[in-house]
Amino acid sequence: MNIIIVGLGKVGRALAQQLNEPGNNIKVIDLDADKVSAAANISDIMAVTGNGVSRAVLEEAGIADADLLIAVTGSDERNLLCCLLAKKAGKKCETIARVRSPQYSEDADFLRRELGLAMIINPEYAAAAEIARVLRFPSAIKIDTFVKGRIELLKFKLPEDSPLCGMAIREIEPKLHCDVLVCTVERGDEAFIASGDFIFRGKDVISIIAEPKNAFNFFRKINYKASPVHNALIAGGGNITHYLCNMLTKSGIAATVIEKDPVRADALSDELSGVTVINADAADQEVLMQEQIDKAGAFVSLTNLDEENILLSLFARTVNSGKIVTKINRIDFDHVIGRLDLDTVIYPKNITADIIVRYVRAMKNTIGSNVETLYQIIKGKVEAAEFTVREGSPVIGIPLMNLKFREGVLVAAIVRNRKVILPRGNDIIADGDSVVIVSDHLGMHDITDILR
Repeated sequence: MNIIIVGLGKVGRALAQQLNEPGNNIKVIDLDADKVSAAANISDIMAVTGNGVSRAVLEEAGIADADLLIAVTGSDERNLLCCLLAKKAGKKCETIARVRSPQYSEDADFLRRELGLAMIINPEYAAAAEIARVLRFPSAIKIDTFVKGRIELLKFKLPEDSPLCGMAIREIEPKLHCDVLVCTVERGDEAFIASGDFIFRGKDVISIIAEPKNAFNFFRKINYKASPVHNALIAGGGNITHYLCNMLTKSGIAATVIEKDPVRADALSDELSGVTVINADAADQEVLMQEQIDKAGAFVSLTNLDEENILLSLFARTVNSGKIVTKINRIDFDHVIGRLDLDTVIYPKNITADIIVRYVRAMKNTIGSNVETLYQIIKGKVEAAEFTVREGSPVIGIPLMNLKFREGVLVAAIVRNRKVILPRGNDIIADGDSVVIVSDHLGMHDITDILR
């Protein structure tokens, strides 16, 4: 695919790196010559200095032959205009625009349809949706869904007193009578594709695949809180908070927001029906205690400062045993942040890049691949991909134990006629099945990529 990325902020750079794989021809555009120069150092990427809303610049970047243009500059209007120009100047170009302002959120579908865009992505809305999912199932650090929600991939951290500690993966089903499949385990800097003999330790970060009802049963049996939270205390009143409160209200979760800007606090109070808005500084511990942070079902730190969010969440952990969610804007130090006891960490920029990469992989489905959905379980190490198996595939009809899989490949789930199968060696893959594959081979495009 010929892909043009306009805007080389954190999202643009992440997209350039993630999409720079065999079969893709990546070109990037930005006004900042230093950013363009840095991008040019990534192998096989052509970089153009200039304004992405200039037809001449788009033509220099090869818009005439582009399959996809992704506009992720800092301006919503510039992104929309860039996509509109690309539709006019390109012969076959699909377009994706990042649009962040809440004033456009209600019109997103209208804008996408009328401007002929393939997708409009709102990072704040996407981040709010991810937070809402984990508040509905607080046992998990992260939740991804496959096959239209029939299967969930849940990541959680194992307490040192968990009944799973010292247990081998193969013992889960006979001892706990739970129909779940363990996919990956993270232990410090190491990442493992699960095998039956693997023995759990405290502080392991584990990913499982299960149907939602079976996941609930599993967490209940290992003494994890599985029911949704009933109330949430939120620090910071930005756009993510605006979207999140609307989602929580619809789910029956009471929300209290602490916002120190009086103008913004008044605006939120007017916009959010049924939400308590406090005009105060969330960095003041007295304020947090007055608002009963110690009794909240969840504490969500969404201020504009990463450092403040981290400190607030660490404080919350000392007084509250409920769900803690922390928003981080900078993605440069995620390996350091991962070592802190922060529970769920939300990176809006990573979420945006992941959604776009997922769409691009699905778009390539029309060119000959058949990947439907894609998630990074362990960043840069392990992916989970959903495939639809087509007639004639070499994996059809052969027991899994007889297929010659590459190392680091796990067939995690098969969905056939809406029935979920957590596969064993005797199971087969059939024409029309949806199959979830977990692998440390990044960039799979076809189900046959799992074979040697």
